[in-house]
Amino acid sequence: MSELYLIVGLGNPGKEYANTRHNVGWRVLDELARRHGLSFDKKEKKAVTAVGMMAGKRVILAKPQTYMNLSGEAVRGLVDFYKIDTERLLTISDDLDLPLGTLRLRKNGSAGGQGGLKSIIQHLGGNQNFNRVRFGIGRPPGKMETKDYVLGTFRGDDAILLEEVVSRAANAVETWLTEGIDLAMTKHNGDATTSPKKVPAKDKMEE
Repeated sequence: MSELYLIVGLGNPGKEYANTRHNVGWRVLDELARRHGLSFDKKEKKAVTAVGMMAGKRVILAKPQTYMNLSGEAVRGLVDFYKIDTERLLTISDDLDLPLGTLRLRKNGSAGGQGGLKSIIQHLGGNQNFNRVRFGIGRPPGKMETKDYVLGTFRGDDAILLEEVVSRAANAVETWLTEGIDLAMTKHNGDATTSPKKVPAKDKMEE
């Protein structure tokens, strides 16, 4: 079984999408790459990847280049090629049902209406048992169409808050690598702008 860990940020390729709400997963990957001196310098299996060491673990950071709703094509290709067990797979995606400032880590579950997660589950043969970080972006205001909202950019106070939440999401990924998903959920689920919960190592909480 491969010792590689695959961390996938969901988003859309192209400069026009770089700062949109739909691409928060890529923002978290960029922060992780910055912290650990990794570069997205390889194209493989319909993704751009950065490979290196993080928290003592060998990881692949991957940005699918298939557009959001076909993300599963890239994930399946990488999982098969590197023989990665789904316990070592983690995805990072935006979530309309959580307010901006909220993180929710899970170790399994449905797609919850997120097109990229739906595609991944489909391409993994219906397997929902992989870790994920759901990054809250909130619901569109008024009568704004969902598509316009997720493809819009963060502005004003939201842009400032975004930077803080990206940092906290990166912290959560690092906790997952070093301490596992249960403690990562315990410490980081909830409002990402508050201090991480301090929980004795023996205490674990499942969602």
